[in-house]
Amino acid sequence: MALPVRDQMKYWGIAAVFFILVMWFLGHVLLPFILGGALAYCLDPIADRLQRLGLSRVMATVLITLVAVIVFVLLSTLVIPTLVNQAVSLFNIAPQLFQDLQSFLTERFPQLMDANSVVRQSLTSIGQTIQSKGGELLNGVLSSALGLLNVMVLIVVVPVVTFYLLLDWDRMVAEVDKLVPLDHRETIRKLAREIDATLAAFIRGQGTVMLILGTFYGVALMLVGLQFGLIIGAVAGLISFIPYVGAVVGGALALGLALFQFWGSWGWIALVGAIFVAGQMLEGNFLTPKLVGGSVGLHPVWLLIALSVFGALFGFVGLLIAVPVSAAIGVLARFGILRYKDSLLYRGTAEPNE
Repeated sequence: MALPVRDQMKYWGIAAVFFILVMWFLGHVLLPFILGGALAYCLDPIADRLQRLGLSRVMATVLITLVAVIVFVLLSTLVIPTLVNQAVSLFNIAPQLFQDLQSFLTERFPQLMDANSVVRQSLTSIGQTIQSKGGELLNGVLSSALGLLNVMVLIVVVPVVTFYLLLDWDRMVAEVDKLVPLDHRETIRKLAREIDATLAAFIRGQGTVMLILGTFYGVALMLVGLQFGLIIGAVAGLISFIPYVGAVVGGALALGLALFQFWGSWGWIALVGAIFVAGQMLEGNFLTPKLVGGSVGLHPVWLLIALSVFGALFGFVGLLIAVPVSAAIGVLARFGILRYKDSLLYRGTAEPNE
């Protein structure tokens, strides 16, 4: 005899509350394991492909780990220090940039830029605010990151957790599958496949798109000679998961700096704009269709809401689990809507429209 639906909902509700409480009180302790699980999930397709090429699971995992260590060392020594230095310099030079903007506007629109002008006062205030608040924000982010992801976590715990989870990933999935309630096994498997497809498209696909675009923007702007080109490219790539926002924000920042740096050399300014046009064409015509697919099932607004809510509730750990949880909720919501439309609650006694 099957367990009544009301009792099933009660037990699964208790399990959900228990999960939320564990995340609330132990989120900081579970952080390295969540990071390790996320990395193992992203790397599992690579390990599977290496296995199909003839390597054992152990050798595939060891090879991926060695490559990851090399990449991490290169980033730590070459890229990350440059990003931090450019970010700090950009915050510090912000007041000077706004003073240059004031001078530009004064020459062409003197009536707007007198000493008591609202425009002049606003620009001065904005520059000072960016310098003070931006520096505080950067220092806060760095100190928080160092507090959460300390040296031991970065060097020892996360790689070890990732290694063992990646090594046993397929086995763990099979064991979890055995624990699925028999009455709902096929339905849950179907939902799990949809959730996995959504996560794979977004995390693996969109993450790769963000990395490629950030690298393209940063390297191209540095080759052009734009100051702070690397940090602007990184920012544009980081927020490119929101359609057009990465290109618009990054393009606006880059063009604004290019106007001050290359004023009069219109070819260089046009080249900066062309970089973001080319990046947008590359993303829309090749990267997103090939790596992400037609639809990932995660609307940008829904994703931003999830990041805000989970970040406020669980801090940095909440940001890590926001995407998978929001993807799961989205799949379950679509499933619930389909079941609702098939139910008497929706159809009643009326005949469906042809």
